[in-house]
Amino acid sequence: MATLRAAWLLVVFLFMTLIVWIVLTTTLRLRLDASRRIPGIFHRMVLRTLGTRISVIGTPVSGGGLMAANHLGWLDIPIIGTVTDVSFVAKQEVGTWAFFGTLARLQRTIFIRRERASAAEDRDTIRKRLAAGEVLVIFPEGTSSDGNRVLPFKSSLFSAAELKVGEDQRHVPVQPVSIAYVGLHGMPMGRETRPFFAWYGDMDLVPHFWGVFRTGPMDVVVELHKPLTIAEAGDRKRLAARVEATVRAGLVRALRGQGATAEIRNEELIGGLKDEEPESEEAA
Repeated sequence: MATLRAAWLLVVFLFMTLIVWIVLTTTLRLRLDASRRIPGIFHRMVLRTLGTRISVIGTPVSGGGLMAANHLGWLDIPIIGTVTDVSFVAKQEVGTWAFFGTLARLQRTIFIRRERASAAEDRDTIRKRLAAGEVLVIFPEGTSSDGNRVLPFKSSLFSAAELKVGEDQRHVPVQPVSIAYVGLHGMPMGRETRPFFAWYGDMDLVPHFWGVFRTGPMDVVVELHKPLTIAEAGDRKRLAARVEATVRAGLVRALRGQGATAEIRNEELIGGLKDEEPESEEAA
């Protein structure tokens, strides 16, 4: 039964992705406002298909800012995209990836180029998007983990936090975000099971996809911590260290079931959110 269920869900997912890709490509080509809302709807559809339930603690930053999150794999994209309206910052290579590269481009991901000559132009693009009130997500680990730990944050990925935007030339707020995969079929998820959902190292995509669909519905805790600025931290390295410590502490609390009572969002779009209480390299 598990195999048949997984096969059916995978077919539904691929068909749904094709339809959304066609619709989003068309709306972007016609410059319709609806294109901004479609990625969030798609993310919710993906999580509903997988049976994923999200518990959200805290309030997302708004009015232009950065989110700095730990990274477990491709599932983090629809998870964060369900919590709030965001775009992502990723290395240029992500745009060339099959499937994920297309989805990243459709969600207006900013691809950072390695050439020094392009650095000023990339920073200007980020500045304009932040000044326009957008929230951009970075994954400062620079890669993904197995979900049981937080890897060291790279301070270089916080360069956008040095930007000043708006008429008052304020520093961009940075919100630490902890993502924890905590449950499976409504039961606590053990550390040996978590890597089935994380996509990291040299994992092949197709077997990983199949494993995610076959293993079953997952519970996730997303903690949105208090934002801070580089001015409050002192400098970029101190900012990276403080954000890393905050994200790590949130992950540990969630995995131990020690978090505060979670505020649950999006229950009208993600089926089954209130059925049970939750157990107490850059984006693409």
